[in-house]
Amino acid sequence: MANNNDVVIINLDRPRELRFGHKALKTLCSMLGISFENLENVANNPGPEVIEKIMYCGLLSDARKNSETLTLEQMEDLLDYASSYKEIIEKMTQAFMAAFGENEEKNNQGTVTNPKK
Repeated sequence: MANNNDVVIINLDRPRELRFGHKALKTLCSMLGISFENLENVANNPGPEVIEKIMYCGLLSDARKNSETLTLEQMEDLLDYASSYKEIIEKMTQAFMAAFGENEEKNNQGTVTNPKK
């Protein structure tokens, strides 16, 4: 079962759990046609279509939990519910960091001071 420490809440049409577990990452690599090793490169500078696919995969477990059928075609409209595009990127980044066990704290200058390995 999912460990809630790797879940990030994003407010879209409702509060949704964004999580990148094994199934989500496997689906994402398949959708993007990339290997797991190249996932970080794609996630560091994604375009809008890639962001839709990343978020889709991360939101699938929430949809299953809520007996919803989520489709990739719905993502464009669903992401428009976010308060800003910046929020989407921040939540996506937080969820990836949680999935890989990275807990970074930044000091006032934005420098990472305590990466967890």
